[in-house]
Amino acid sequence: MINKELLDLLPNDPGVYLMKDSTDDVIYVGKAKNLRKRVRQYFGSYGQSSRKVQAMVSHIADFEYIIVENEIESLILEQNLIKEKKPKYNVLLRDDKQYPYIKITSQEDYPRVMKTRRLGKDRAHYYGPFPNTTAVNQAIEIFHELYPIRDCNLNIEKSIGKIRPCLNYFIHRCMGPCLGNVDPKEYQKHIQEIQGFLDGKNTDIYDRLQEKMEEASKNLDFEGAIKYRDGMKALDILSERQKITEAASEKEEDVIAIARDVDAVLVQIFFIRDGKIIGREHFLLDHFNQESTQEILETFLKQFYMGTAYIPREILIEEDLVDEAIEDWLSQKRGSRVYIQAPKRGEKKALVTMAKKNALDMMVKNTSRYQKKKDERLLALEDLQESLGLKEKPFRLECYDISNISGVESVGSMVVFEDGLAKKSDYRKFRIKTVQGPDDYKSMEEVLSRRFLRGQSEKEEEKLSSFSLFPDLLLIDGGKGQVNIVEGVLRKLGIRIPVVGLVKDDFHKTRGMVYEGKEIPLKVSSRLYRLLFSIQEEAHRFALNYHKSLHKKNTFKSQLDDIPGIGPKRKKALMMHFKSIKKIKEASLEELAEVDGMNQRVAETLKNYWKEGDKA
Repeated sequence: MINKELLDLLPNDPGVYLMKDSTDDVIYVGKAKNLRKRVRQYFGSYGQSSRKVQAMVSHIADFEYIIVENEIESLILEQNLIKEKKPKYNVLLRDDKQYPYIKITSQEDYPRVMKTRRLGKDRAHYYGPFPNTTAVNQAIEIFHELYPIRDCNLNIEKSIGKIRPCLNYFIHRCMGPCLGNVDPKEYQKHIQEIQGFLDGKNTDIYDRLQEKMEEASKNLDFEGAIKYRDGMKALDILSERQKITEAASEKEEDVIAIARDVDAVLVQIFFIRDGKIIGREHFLLDHFNQESTQEILETFLKQFYMGTAYIPREILIEEDLVDEAIEDWLSQKRGSRVYIQAPKRGEKKALVTMAKKNALDMMVKNTSRYQKKKDERLLALEDLQESLGLKEKPFRLECYDISNISGVESVGSMVVFEDGLAKKSDYRKFRIKTVQGPDDYKSMEEVLSRRFLRGQSEKEEEKLSSFSLFPDLLLIDGGKGQVNIVEGVLRKLGIRIPVVGLVKDDFHKTRGMVYEGKEIPLKVSSRLYRLLFSIQEEAHRFALNYHKSLHKKNTFKSQLDDIPGIGPKRKKALMMHFKSIKKIKEASLEELAEVDGMNQRVAETLKNYWKEGDKA
């Protein structure tokens, strides 16, 4: 129960509050105009307002808050914390997609054409967003095929006379501005033609591609012909103009609608740019529980536009919003006024209706697909129960894997599945501490000992965590040897949990289960095989990713790490400029000082460091 004195100390300022459970995990993040009034409401009548709020309040053991200057600041901080913490009782956007743009770096003397997913505050030209990433990649490849423009990120001014031109220059795919003899105006003509196409004013590119395709066919270069044909298709996708309504003509709008059933909420969004639908996408929401359509809309708007690079001038939705700060925040983010409307009639209402119909259709498809997968998972668990002769169908499964390369940086992984679904919040990783060399048996023994000793300790302290929750079944990546090790650990601790080994064939594919000293074969076509294979692969992936992250941290260390004044940015700049430690050592003071982010003082420190090192 929350101490009343803590509630009395709350300030009357705007801010963000974080509700925590007994394990100190954040279970809810919210924002408030007045922290004192809002947080106190949870421990009054509002705390009994719905089953969801009652359940959340019953788990609150502590809270903290962050004071901000205004509502917009609190909205931004709230969404950043939700994205980072993924609290149990917040509505969460399951997908985090970000569509690409084509960027032309017009602020440079010799501009580049590239793909990006972020709109920068620069003088570059951005086109998009384009939902079809493949088309964007193919279009950029075609631009480089037709126009000899650079694709490097060199600082041309600093590079002239200091480097040799790259291969693109010699195969006539780049004019070679790094040589210093290319007229910027001549180069700009190519860029202007590309911009003309992206603006819908230049179709010459199609004619040139058609000629190249026909020429390749005559020369029996069918691969080349296919490339040009696919390039034309990609350009068609980017330039397609789909007029929809007079109301939307030459306007930029996002149209959003929601469909929901007992188990799911789906949000459908249409992207309209210059009077055309350039794409649509749907998103599934988690933890929606009993929220109203209005609350779901507000949550979606905040989470989706927090991550997207582009904000349209107008957003059409089903119901009016209560939280006016969202519109102000989006206007601030865009740099000009954004209007969020819930149209009641006319063409704009028709657009929302269209999005609603699509959302309902997509919901039916997703629900049937989800139900089919759910049924298959549950049946697979029943098959597992029958194959092992268990009294009850296992609900919580834990799978363990060990990863190392020749015994270096050995790590262990613990992945958790409940009702056949991954529960990623309960995943845990272990860095092997007591084992030297590649000993998977000893490593597995250490991981399981640490896991269950901590679990027993937290059970005694009545802590609720992924360690204090014991599984119904343990899955181990390995055969009889690994199973015997784990069963020995459990016996010592007085714990009774069935242990199953997942053995692989010569091709490193799951072949069967080892249980009570016997191997039970698995049919590759069975649903039980698919479930166990996915769990085993997930444990392996999780261990491997952890191992890679540790290995990367250690291998990225260099002789530059211990030099005063050389941080990550200067280290990166030095390596990009000189390419090797040897060349950095040989560089003069003047050459060192020319590197981005360096100055005379740091250059002298670096030079003196090498001299002292040579003397030593």
